[in-house]
Amino acid sequence: MDVLNMTSRKRETYQIKLEHSLLWECALGIAAVTNARLLDTLEQPDDYWNGIKQSLSDKMLEHLNYVEKNNTWKALLQLLHQRNFKDLAEFNTYIENLNSEEMKHNCLPYVGSRYKNSREQASSGDKSAINDLKNITKENPFFPAYIEYICTVDIEILKKHLCFVMEGWYKAAIEPEANKIQAILERDFNSKNHMQKKMSSEELVEWATGGSTYYPEPGVYHVLLIPQYVYRPWNIEADIEGIKVFYYPVANESVHPGSDFQPNQFLVNKYKALGDEVRLKIVKYLSEGDSTLQELTNKLEMGKSTVHHHLKILRSAKLVEIIESKYRLKKNTLDALAKELEQFVYGKQ
Repeated sequence: MDVLNMTSRKRETYQIKLEHSLLWECALGIAAVTNARLLDTLEQPDDYWNGIKQSLSDKMLEHLNYVEKNNTWKALLQLLHQRNFKDLAEFNTYIENLNSEEMKHNCLPYVGSRYKNSREQASSGDKSAINDLKNITKENPFFPAYIEYICTVDIEILKKHLCFVMEGWYKAAIEPEANKIQAILERDFNSKNHMQKKMSSEELVEWATGGSTYYPEPGVYHVLLIPQYVYRPWNIEADIEGIKVFYYPVANESVHPGSDFQPNQFLVNKYKALGDEVRLKIVKYLSEGDSTLQELTNKLEMGKSTVHHHLKILRSAKLVEIIESKYRLKKNTLDALAKELEQFVYGKQ
């Protein structure tokens, strides 16, 4: 049946918010150093992490072990989202003044508006609500155990732990390089803020994150972009009420600002990927619709392994993604490419 479009309404999308703070960097550093599985994939070398650990007291190392066991870095991030804290002292004072129920509620992960009552009841100790939240999040690798921990821990112990570990890591890892880190975060914040005027919200998310696609979804009205240096090259995603959060890795030019002639590696990778006749054909085919590997192989009349190799290059450049066993062109990324090149060539005009 044919359908006539008789509406002038555009598809609604989210609004972008940008924030940066050394407190985010501190909490993410704690998350990084206690994630043994990912630590060797981060850009900071082993010497960096080992050097900081060697400077820490035995008590601080015990607290980091506690973070690793109970994932209390998540509590730090949840609490940092409650307001804009000007410094660590204000953050710690905020924690100290929370009552038990407020503390638990703020530390529990947001799992959607449908479960708002369950979250509130769980924070007051309702065992049935706690089990509901654990069941809802059972696919997450650590949420169920984390929820159980938050709902049953002695809150005064948790408060003292969070304040101590933030103070200890801030002093060891943030203060010695505070000016350098702050400058990196500010440069990246300013760059993204400038590009926000030129890009759609969805284009900006893909550009800032190096290719993460985030489509509008019900109940999410804002995307919060928070630049981070310590967890490069990884993006970290989180949800708070009405907001999708991306703690995204700062761009190379924000880290090394000495030359206006140093392009973002993401930009280089995209143009390298497109600098091939076969890959341009693939992009053209995918612009007409999603395709399986076999369908692309038939259209190109080439070997499957060769086509797969070209697709792998396009995927590594974040120009193509796989959705339900089909390859899809990331049109927002492609559309934003000219704006990225303009930003590099002409700067902030």
